[in-house]
Amino acid sequence: MNRYPIWKYVTIVVALVLSLFYTLPNFFGEAPAVQVSSGKATVKLEPAMMGRIEDALKAGGIAWTGMYFDANSVKARFADTDTQLHAKDVIARALNPDATDPTWIVALNLLSNSPQWLTRLGALPMYLGLDLRGGVHFLLQVDMKTAVSKRLDSMAGDVRTLLRDKNVRHSGIQRVGATLEVAFRDAEARASAHQFITASLPDLALTDSPEGSEPKITAAFRPAAEKQFMENALRQNISTLNNRINELGVAEPVIQQQGIDRVVVQLPGVQDTAKAKDILGRTATLEVRMVCEAPDEQAAITAGTVPFGCERYSERGGGPLYVRKQVILTGENLNDAQAGFDSQTQEPSVNLSLDARGARVFRDVTRENVGKRMAILLIEKGKGEVVTAPVIRSEIGGGRVQISGRMTTMEATDTALLLRAGSLAAPMEIIEERTIGPSLGAENIQKGFRSTIWGFLTIAAFMSLYYMLFGVFSTLALSFNVLLLFGLLSMLQATLTLPGIAAIALTLGMAIDSNVLINERIREELRGGATPQLAIETGYERAWGTILDSNVTTLIAGVALLAFGSGPVRGFAVVHVLGILTSMFSAVFFSRGLVNLWYGGRKKLASLAIGQIWKPQA
Repeated sequence: MNRYPIWKYVTIVVALVLSLFYTLPNFFGEAPAVQVSSGKATVKLEPAMMGRIEDALKAGGIAWTGMYFDANSVKARFADTDTQLHAKDVIARALNPDATDPTWIVALNLLSNSPQWLTRLGALPMYLGLDLRGGVHFLLQVDMKTAVSKRLDSMAGDVRTLLRDKNVRHSGIQRVGATLEVAFRDAEARASAHQFITASLPDLALTDSPEGSEPKITAAFRPAAEKQFMENALRQNISTLNNRINELGVAEPVIQQQGIDRVVVQLPGVQDTAKAKDILGRTATLEVRMVCEAPDEQAAITAGTVPFGCERYSERGGGPLYVRKQVILTGENLNDAQAGFDSQTQEPSVNLSLDARGARVFRDVTRENVGKRMAILLIEKGKGEVVTAPVIRSEIGGGRVQISGRMTTMEATDTALLLRAGSLAAPMEIIEERTIGPSLGAENIQKGFRSTIWGFLTIAAFMSLYYMLFGVFSTLALSFNVLLLFGLLSMLQATLTLPGIAAIALTLGMAIDSNVLINERIREELRGGATPQLAIETGYERAWGTILDSNVTTLIAGVALLAFGSGPVRGFAVVHVLGILTSMFSAVFFSRGLVNLWYGGRKKLASLAIGQIWKPQA
């Protein structure tokens, strides 16, 4: 009557073994480490970097306990923080001879202490949030006024190009505060311009000057268009920060919007605030400029001076190149960048797709400068490098541009990736920064788990005293529930935060509630005169409907928190939802397996060790 088939016991054993296997890495903790990643867009991290770091550490007499390479960084693990700090200085001096222009980012980090055999088998510890692992927290303010101002300057160029294409004469375009003023010689030209601007640039609201005054059009952004632009700028900034931080291998960063013009960035495990700021500032953008090759400019270059209106940059793998300060196009006009091959020379190339304004400007510039060189620069942290400077052979239209020449396939892929990551659409300023040390994180973990353990022990003591052997079964099911929950969190590489620990404590209470329902149902059947075996079967079957209803309604609330929550709320919801699922499995499936294993083989069962059964008086 109360016997499980073999496959159910096999399922329980497999779940128990897998949970224990995936939970195991969490008991080894984390060790101080040093992370080395590329500090420039044009520098690629290779596996040979591990050898350079090992040589530097050997020369400095520093022992390390492990070294790991991934696509974005090399991490070296050390025994203590003193060794970590010393190693960081040694590695930084060895890799960056010029401290003012570092090629490599050397930052403090934390690394799992798990044995390599566990790591090779795919058993990894769960990620810990900023409040448990330590790290850095930034609150960034987006300068929307500057972003709108830059957009308005861009619109001035669009208006100028539009009027030139339509052969409408004007007396000048100038910025006046948050508006553009376009002056005309007569009212007829103003009326034509009004018509063309309204049709081509719907984001601008136009106002004509009053009769009797100089014919002018005052243009300003429509409120809806300005709001949409600000929202897009914020989204682009968040996307850019995500791309850049993900490339640097920071585990589980938190980058989210706060309000209408602020961004929260949390980097768990990163202990070096200065390096974290450097990571946030790593955004590459594209600039297109003309090369300085006029006769007077060449004469100045020959004389060893920088021509007026020009700047000196270095070509990739070559010598210096002088380009004009005037920027023709920037990365803001770039829609996409993909690596490919030149159809004629079969050389690696980067294929760019420009937006409508970029395509129009690029067509005009190439038409007017056939036979001259155009430089394409990659600007990063205020420093630029000329990727290529081809000669313009003919007019290039359609918004499709190809960069090729002196590039390897890997360089083309990396350049396309950096250009896709893009630049910040609006400047950002750090207005708040906090560093949470690993010792504070360890204290949070200790206090959180201590409260959970005390809660567990109190529940176990009460259940064992009140329900006797069935209370012991409930306690074992509760232990299995916690093990299963930790195994799932580790397997899914979920992020555990302090609210997540609170959710674990809540899960214990909810899980034991299911066992209380089962035990009371069995008691009720025994009070009604049912035999012990029948009471077990009926008690579990009747309790299951109530357990399912209560857990599904709670699960709906948890899913809502998961879908609409953010930050600590989301961290709580992840553990809460998983805890509900594991509690249903352990409270019903696992606990009944224990009961069946203990009582199922007894044909003549006289009583159950389920505590005092209160019977109603006659």
